[in-house]
Amino acid sequence: MPDNRTPTILIVDDTPANLLLLTQLLSGQSYDVRPVTQGRQAITAVRTIHPDLILLDIRMPDMDGYTVCQNLKADPETNHIPIIFISALDDTEDKVRAFECGGVDYITKPFQPAEVLARVRTHLALAQARIALEMANRELQRALAREAELARIDWLTGVYNRSHFYELATHQFAIATRYDQPLAICMFDVDHFKHINDQYGHLIGDQVLRTIAQTAARQIRTTDCIGRFGGEEFILLLPNTRMESGLHLAERLRAAVAALEIHTEKGTITATISLGVAERQPADTIIERIIDRADQALYAAKRQGRNCVVGV
Repeated sequence: MPDNRTPTILIVDDTPANLLLLTQLLSGQSYDVRPVTQGRQAITAVRTIHPDLILLDIRMPDMDGYTVCQNLKADPETNHIPIIFISALDDTEDKVRAFECGGVDYITKPFQPAEVLARVRTHLALAQARIALEMANRELQRALAREAELARIDWLTGVYNRSHFYELATHQFAIATRYDQPLAICMFDVDHFKHINDQYGHLIGDQVLRTIAQTAARQIRTTDCIGRFGGEEFILLLPNTRMESGLHLAERLRAAVAALEIHTEKGTITATISLGVAERQPADTIIERIIDRADQALYAAKRQGRNCVVGV
């Protein structure tokens, strides 16, 4: 219930005199009052108008107030709406039953207008506070989720950081080992990156790294992931991927980066990458062994002249 909206109150009572009195009383306080006389009609009205508060009589000919309350509390769309019972029934047993089926308050007829208004104001304020708390909790959860995601991301390039990549890789390695599934690792780094930094400056070098990292991220499948391993070196985790497919992906990535024209404030820059690919072997007991072989393949690619792919 937004602060600037008039609260809507549904009154359910089959006695015309009570209905008229409550309607006049609450309308006089500028509430939007909707009166109904039957239980089933009340359930339909609640699902249509979504009132902020319900004043509910117990004794009605078609469906008693307890049943109406139970129906509304069983529906996720309406179970948050506070219900105040107003009834001539004054036994403790009746009051206990009203609270057990979901009522938040109980006013005995004949009621005092001041008491009704006080309780209505109280429960509308409580409902407003609950809504505000829920909104704050949702925002907090979103903020925590954003913070958790940021903790996984390399701030410069927008891909996973090394720590989170290792978590994912270790998990995927355990799955691949357990079910004897293929798994590949591809490592690459930017050729002659020091030259780019020296010639154009570190800010331009950062732009080059970001562009290459995001280009790589667009080349891989949604089941794959990319992390920044350190400096200008990146690593790809490729579940359910054998060497041939890993080499094919690496070559596609190599070509995509080689075709880039990176527009910077100091002119257009081109760059290339060298890539090494390794796949899981039956003798591997930890993910680091695959990573180490991919790293060796990467350095083999550099020794072969850079801007190429090597698999081991």
